[in-house]
Amino acid sequence: MPKIDRELLGVPTPARPYLSDISLFVAWLIAMVAIFAVVFALASDANARPLNRGHHARSHATYHHHQHVRHHSHRAPVAVRARRAEPSAFQSFGSFGSSLVEAARSQIGNGAIYGRATLWCARFVNTILARVGHTGTGSDRAASFAKYGTRVSGPQVGAIAVMSRRGGGHVGVVSGTDAKGNPIVISGNSQGRVRETVYPAGRVYAYVLPN
Repeated sequence: MPKIDRELLGVPTPARPYLSDISLFVAWLIAMVAIFAVVFALASDANARPLNRGHHARSHATYHHHQHVRHHSHRAPVAVRARRAEPSAFQSFGSFGSSLVEAARSQIGNGAIYGRATLWCARFVNTILARVGHTGTGSDRAASFAKYGTRVSGPQVGAIAVMSRRGGGHVGVVSGTDAKGNPIVISGNSQGRVRETVYPAGRVYAYVLPN
């Protein structure tokens, strides 16, 4: 049977349904891509805003910090009042006590230069007393100071501490006390030299002040 040309007869050719389906799918796909692009752009912008605000805040703070530094850098330097160093946990008892301690401290580091080569702690104290105008015991025995001057009940700056020691005794000038109440003593023949060091309070059996 011969093929009839529908166009010559004026009969319209029906549209192929699968082409319409493809066109609709492509249009839907394009729309979805556009929607996802918009959502992603909005989300990215929302996440970037706190960072930008944080960056702006940091920049703002940095700017004001530099402005503050520049502002104060042009000011005249402010004199800082130095605090006077205070002896730890003790106070001075009169001008004589201070002068005796100062005289004793001036000898720190010296060796046996006071006229006696051994057991010279009492000789050291007698020498220091003489330098500040007082008469000592005149004895080279540390125990001689237990009966010297005026006995006091505890360590005072400028007092003389008389201590016990195995085979003898020890004596020195009190310059203060530590946080536990142990006397700080400047004495001669302490490891062969004049030293300022802390002694256990239990070793001291007499504190005396020169008359």
